[in-house]
Amino acid sequence: MIIGFTAGGWTTAGTAAEMAKTSAMKAKAELAANLCVEKFITASNAGDNLAKLKGTSSYQRDSFISDGGWVKLAGIKSDVPGAADLCADKLSAMDTIPTNGVAQENTKS
Repeated sequence: MIIGFTAGGWTTAGTAAEMAKTSAMKAKAELAANLCVEKFITASNAGDNLAKLKGTSSYQRDSFISDGGWVKLAGIKSDVPGAADLCADKLSAMDTIPTNGVAQENTKS
């Protein structure tokens, strides 16, 4: 039995529930971050805001995103934990705002 839990990858019900909760929180943050990016890049002053974001220190970028309201979701009173950081990371990786207004991700099958 000890081998099953250590080398076999077995988990207890409590550990499995915690892993499921963590995965759900990460998925929620990823979805909120993607919506944040779309709101950011479709705004009329997106180019200026991207320049301001890139000029902001890395540890303050999540505050810039939160203060700008891009991470706010309709019907949800508080920000999704981790979404502002993910959104800021995705936006900081962009060189320019996409011309068609929608971020294109590389998808390889």
